[in-house]
Amino acid sequence: MKAIFVTGGKQYYVSEGDTIYVEKLDQEVGSEVAFDTVLLADGKLGHPYVPGAKVVCTVEKHGRQKKIVVFKYKQKKKYRNKQGHRQPYTKLVVKKIEVK
Repeated sequence: MKAIFVTGGKQYYVSEGDTIYVEKLDQEVGSEVAFDTVLLADGKLGHPYVPGAKVVCTVEKHGRQKKIVVFKYKQKKKYRNKQGHRQPYTKLVVKKIEVK
């Protein structure tokens, strides 16, 4: 069974047993998270969401992605600005997809 759900302003296409990285959630490691904003589940398309459907995941870990360099530059004006950024994430394992 496959599903598309929304979290952190992004859509994720998952099946049971998949591992995904989402925007950081305020959940403890080892706890379960249920997402009920399911757009598609088991071939059923929601309008906008599938009623009674949810994706249950387990929080595996929290972390931060690799550093990216944000470099701003204006030519001929002696303006240079270098800044680094590491985006926090939560690693989830999809346990089950429920559809009523």
